[in-house]
Amino acid sequence: MKPTTFKKILIIATRQIGDTLITTPLIQRAHEIWPDARIDFLGFTNSVGILDGNPFLHDIIGTSKKPKLMEYLKLIYKIFFQYDLAIITQPSDRAYLYGLFSAPNRVGVCHLDKEDHGWKKWITQHQVPIDYFLQHVVTEKLKLLDPFIGQTQVAKAVKISPPRFDSLPVELQDISQQYVVIHPSPLNDYKCWPIDSWVQIIEYFSRQEILVVMSGGPEQKDHLLAEKILSYLSPHAEQIILNMTGQLSFGELANILHHAKAYIGVDTAITHLAAACAVPTIALFGATPPTNFGPWPNGFSHTQPYTLRAPSQTVGNVTILQGPGECVPCRKAGCDDTPNSRSLCLEDLNASRVIQAYENLLLQVIPVMRI
Repeated sequence: MKPTTFKKILIIATRQIGDTLITTPLIQRAHEIWPDARIDFLGFTNSVGILDGNPFLHDIIGTSKKPKLMEYLKLIYKIFFQYDLAIITQPSDRAYLYGLFSAPNRVGVCHLDKEDHGWKKWITQHQVPIDYFLQHVVTEKLKLLDPFIGQTQVAKAVKISPPRFDSLPVELQDISQQYVVIHPSPLNDYKCWPIDSWVQIIEYFSRQEILVVMSGGPEQKDHLLAEKILSYLSPHAEQIILNMTGQLSFGELANILHHAKAYIGVDTAITHLAAACAVPTIALFGATPPTNFGPWPNGFSHTQPYTLRAPSQTVGNVTILQGPGECVPCRKAGCDDTPNSRSLCLEDLNASRVIQAYENLLLQVIPVMRI
């Protein structure tokens, strides 16, 4: 590989919203190494909106999760050897094939004893092994550029870049009003925190006379979860909650988070977005190892922010609370290892711990300049 000749670079991340968001340090690092290169991004259409306004990207290419033959052919035609370097951030066959078709030089992530041999090893000049317990995913992506750094001066502080801010919704135009944001709905049920616990949190903020903004995706299950939470609230708590489930763009939500007093959420993409927006963030973790996918603290400059297991750990603007149990974190899909499984560790994570973490976090986090 001759890195000085890279003029067009394609970064490939065909996964979910959170997996797309955490590539932003990689995008910035690639720009620092090749400041004159054109950097494009290929990802799922429903995920790439989280990159809107990224100053280091020239073009964002969206594709369906399950494209039909004609869409595949059109995409291959669009990217076919149009790039000098393909950076493959996911180990899937599809991501590697996109890399194979798009550029003569390729780097990619791999599972040991899987993608590190055979055709995927053969078509890449550099691979980074995935470690779900000991290596943070942000560090993993940055290691894809190790062969090219050399004497290049790169930023030490690593930040996740939020999307371009859209205007605040009318309901929150008066940003002088204090509010917190909660996000109860993850992609999969095994990352859910009990409804009763969310109700306790909202009731706590109602006693503090602090507005609660509830966010969630447009899916029906997100709306149903929000409605269930609302149905259990006291009359006073009903007056201090603003349900914005399914109503916000990524840019609007980023702006809301940026001005929030605090954020509380489960293990999901929006929790990573909150940490990126420099808001005091409380992340509720069960099966997922925080050492691999904990929200990156804004501006953290080392390779690993977290320990594998701790009831509570705070780094920068982020506090991670893990549920109790000797099996935590197991990295399974809940106790039954299925997406719709229960997670006893999350069910046993008491709301009182979250309230205490909120009160501690407001004292510990150094105030940041909000613009």
